[in-house]
Amino acid sequence: MPTAIITTKDLEKFKREILREIRQLLTQRQPNPEQRWIKYYQLKTILPLSQGTLYAMRLNGTLPFARIGGVILYDIKDILKMMQDLKERSAKTQSEKSAAPTKRLDA
Repeated sequence: MPTAIITTKDLEKFKREILREIRQLLTQRQPNPEQRWIKYYQLKTILPLSQGTLYAMRLNGTLPFARIGGVILYDIKDILKMMQDLKERSAKTQSEKSAAPTKRLDA
């Protein structure tokens, strides 16, 4: 069986490749679709919002949640419904803006 010599350069290259693959796996990580309730750190992979923004959305009722003890949980179905509602509301607003008559400035 032939032997292979591994250099420091080879090990550095291997390390960079492994780290790149780990980063790629972590960024692609999505919650399990069968998992209904998720925690804050999992929600951040779906909604890249700050903790303060999510807190404000919980307070004003935009973002439904459940508290069990000191743990706040979010229902994935509620989040997807909220996103769909926001999307429809945005589309409706855009269509109303485009349908509104424009005033002529040269008249």
